[in-house]
Amino acid sequence: MSTSNTNQQTKNAVSTIMLTGFITGSLDITAACIQYYSRTGKGPGNVLRFVASGFFGTKAFAGGAAMAVWGLLFHFLIAFSFTVFFFWLYPKIPVLAKNKLITGLVYGIFVWAVMNLIIVPLSNIPASSKLWATITNTVGKRLTVLQFPSDPTQMIIGLIIIMFCIGLPVSLLTGRYYPSKTNR
Repeated sequence: MSTSNTNQQTKNAVSTIMLTGFITGSLDITAACIQYYSRTGKGPGNVLRFVASGFFGTKAFAGGAAMAVWGLLFHFLIAFSFTVFFFWLYPKIPVLAKNKLITGLVYGIFVWAVMNLIIVPLSNIPASSKLWATITNTVGKRLTVLQFPSDPTQMIIGLIIIMFCIGLPVSLLTGRYYPSKTNR
């Protein structure tokens, strides 16, 4: 393969990843903001400050517009990370190409699980918003506990948002990129 073909292929891969990450990140944050507004009547700033609290902790909630911007940046960083991971994984596991719809929905479940069982618990998001939390018992021993959400419906809505706004678009757009590469 010539250098110009390799450079063009790399450029197309980067373009596809950038477009896919932007689309999935935009769909996900829009759905999350709409869902939050329909539940509380409050705007997207609170959603974005919540995302920022993963890094900044509770001070993000008092940070105003600057924290909302940080939240948006962190949100897109996460969306792009899951996009890059799937883009890398897709050609390595041929079964992913068999049914892009099912693959996308299952990948959405995977993304939700990674976020809620690994990333969020390790973040600075307030403990009340985590499925796993570390608590200190009455004798001072630190324990990690599973805490069920106070509103399981919201957890299911969040899962569905990630399945349809991240998993499905990532699968479909990545699948559109790779078939054109198999003929070369």
